[in-house]
Amino acid sequence: MKRTRLTALVCLGLSASLALAGCGASSSSAPQRDDGKEMTVQVFDSLGNDAGIQKGWFGKVVHDKFNLKLNYISPNVNGGGDSLFDTRSAAGNLGDVIIVSNTKLAKLIRAHLVSDMTPYLKGMKNLQRFRSASKAVNQSIGQKSGVWAYPNNVAVDSPTKSSAAVDPDGAPYIRWDYYREIGYPPIHSMDDFINVLKAMQDRARKDTGKNDIYAISLFKDWDGTLMQNAAVLAQWFGYMEHDNILFQPNSSAYATPIDKNGIYQKMLRFLYQCNKAGIVDPESSTQNWDRLDQKVANGKVLMMYYSFCNWHQNTPENMKKGIGFEIAPLEPMKVYTAGFKPNGDTTTVIALGSKAKNKQRLVKFIDWLYSSYFTYMDNATVPDLAFKYNAKHEPYLTAFGERSLFNANGLMMPKSFGGGSAVSGGPHLNYPAVAYSSTDPETGESYNARIWKSQLNKPLDNLTKEWSQHMAGAKTTMEYLTKTHRSEVAPGASYAPPEAPSTLAVVQSQIKTEVIAHSWKAVMANSDAEYNKEINAMISETKGLGYDKVKAFDLKCISQWRAAMRQITKEYANKK
Repeated sequence: MKRTRLTALVCLGLSASLALAGCGASSSSAPQRDDGKEMTVQVFDSLGNDAGIQKGWFGKVVHDKFNLKLNYISPNVNGGGDSLFDTRSAAGNLGDVIIVSNTKLAKLIRAHLVSDMTPYLKGMKNLQRFRSASKAVNQSIGQKSGVWAYPNNVAVDSPTKSSAAVDPDGAPYIRWDYYREIGYPPIHSMDDFINVLKAMQDRARKDTGKNDIYAISLFKDWDGTLMQNAAVLAQWFGYMEHDNILFQPNSSAYATPIDKNGIYQKMLRFLYQCNKAGIVDPESSTQNWDRLDQKVANGKVLMMYYSFCNWHQNTPENMKKGIGFEIAPLEPMKVYTAGFKPNGDTTTVIALGSKAKNKQRLVKFIDWLYSSYFTYMDNATVPDLAFKYNAKHEPYLTAFGERSLFNANGLMMPKSFGGGSAVSGGPHLNYPAVAYSSTDPETGESYNARIWKSQLNKPLDNLTKEWSQHMAGAKTTMEYLTKTHRSEVAPGASYAPPEAPSTLAVVQSQIKTEVIAHSWKAVMANSDAEYNKEINAMISETKGLGYDKVKAFDLKCISQWRAAMRQITKEYANKK
């Protein structure tokens, strides 16, 4: 990157701010007096996908409750990435409420750009309830005192209980209506799965007369250190991902991208064989997620590996007709899911800006984000509107709630909430303070309305009813995986991997480029010889770049992660 005068000033300013006292601001400072005035809060949101003032019904809720307006500053939208963080930090004011990675938090503490929340915690029952989570944040950054931030996705549930209450993010979901049409053939192996997908594609093309329907469609823009589409398939067999390595959380098994018999190359080989069979969309190597998402919506894709894309087909209307995605009965699968994290996910945290006015009010707002009320609201179930309670104090969805949760397109909020779109007017923080599917202590049931007793006791739609008859009588994907012992839960440890040394990070980046490039070429190869050529090139080039050093660093992190999993499991058991 060309070093401009602005770059130099930013670096100089940030370095100067970071050179201040290394222990953070004093935790003994007295709380400020709240002026009670309307306040526009600058929210630096590294997870945000929106910029500017929060509008719509959620903006009204926050204004009515706190007399606050939220102004989002989001690197994902405003641009700049780390440079936006650096520029604002060097200027001495990142924001009033700050959502960043824990590694950046450590820098902000040293630079006195965040405040210790200790003086403001009296009466904050939600933050006090999750006090151990803030301690986990401190531990992750080597901070010995103070309350500097709270992590996302905290939960009261066991770390060995799957947080995927209904559908795991990564699993083999197929268009069940076409699987029905080809006679529900058993799927004993991955080779069987290719044959089943080919038969489904042939049937779909015959039924519709359209030859642009493919069993599988891939995309490139989520690639990180691995070809993401191959890495997510490894989740079908109990593997989770850390940088360049896929590993099983409850055993010693792991695989690097250059292990010929490892799970990553097995998944590359599977995708290559699918392409060879003519069931992979030829646009896969050039399209992005948005393009794939649209194809799923248009019925052009028959197997999906991310559950959150299935809703396009799994509408109430389609499911009544028996149309939609369901998990395939792939016999050898043992699907990875993450366990709940009693101490939250410390990789991303929320903090209080040191320059903020009315800090007590802002801490009340942060406390509210960890409340049951906001957790429901953040997940399309606004209390007293989307659901009510029966005589046993069990929650049940209203007619509005059914629309909000399952078919919110075009749904409008009532005038009491200011009207407007229920979807676009909702919270834009994109910060799940409390894990969505965790247990609400006030009801003993999940925040996730899809698994409420009242919801599961309702008559099944035709798609789910038929799928259930073939899948051990289960009503949800997770129930099936649990019943048939096809689930691998990674205990929910609040582990945040350390950053690699700068010299190693350069090698990591070079290796990532080679792995992703050769992975795609291998998957889309026209022959076995071409496939093998790309795989061999990936192995030799990454080894030549110094892969052994990267592997050693990653394995050390994985060892620490597994130890943290064992520790949180033990701690939670002792609490019981």
